[in-house]
Amino acid sequence: MVDGGPIGVFDSGIGGVSIARKIRELLPAEDILYVADTRYAPYGDKSDQYILERSFVVTDFLLSRNVKAVVVACNTATTTCITSLRARYSVPFIGVEPGIKPAVLNSRSGVIGILATQKTLVTDSFAELAHRVSGNVRVEIMACPDFVAQIESLKLNYHEAVGLVEQYVRPLLAKGADTIVLGCTHYVHLAPVIASVAGPDVLIVSTEAAVAKEVQRRLEDIGPELNKSRVGGVEFWSNGPLEYFQKQIHHLWGPQAIIQQF
Repeated sequence: MVDGGPIGVFDSGIGGVSIARKIRELLPAEDILYVADTRYAPYGDKSDQYILERSFVVTDFLLSRNVKAVVVACNTATTTCITSLRARYSVPFIGVEPGIKPAVLNSRSGVIGILATQKTLVTDSFAELAHRVSGNVRVEIMACPDFVAQIESLKLNYHEAVGLVEQYVRPLLAKGADTIVLGCTHYVHLAPVIASVAGPDVLIVSTEAAVAKEVQRRLEDIGPELNKSRVGGVEFWSNGPLEYFQKQIHHLWGPQAIIQQF
């Protein structure tokens, strides 16, 4: 680990920005280096080997920038290859997984719905998690192949997204789900629309705050003492078209964001 180095965060696109924001809120003095592997997005329809190879490439880049920890801010990459990443590299890796446990604990109907990529839903790690924590609660899954493109295009308001969201949320409601888990970091950017379609009696569960707390815990465990006496910087890097990435980040983070090509 590099003393004082930034926290590395990566995703196939802009989904993990929601996690980077929670890390910034919880650890405002820490530097953050966010990488969007835009040229090779989305990960949700790629093979395990493809996702693993891209994760190695991005991690190598992050380590070249002296990061002290890596947040795999992508459910698909986490469920597919975080074990291999931890075996290959010595820095801490913090992944994301669908919030099935809090959904189970909060469900009144005994039915929860999971919105995720097809890739996440067919991994062994997802199946193991669902089996381990679901208990007597029925888990209904829904692959959402169109959500990532919708979000990457910044079509996020109700009128732009409601038709698409209804296609995936209403079948879960019809099956009795009273709690819906956002099983992809991208989907957080559509959370207000999903909540509107689901209605006030349905709980929407996301995990970005829990991931940020885990980042804090891991850094405190390994030391040195976390930065506290400064204002941390944030850099956003992409290997896709930089002009459009700048538009995305300025929309989601603000015009002060530093945008770079890798």
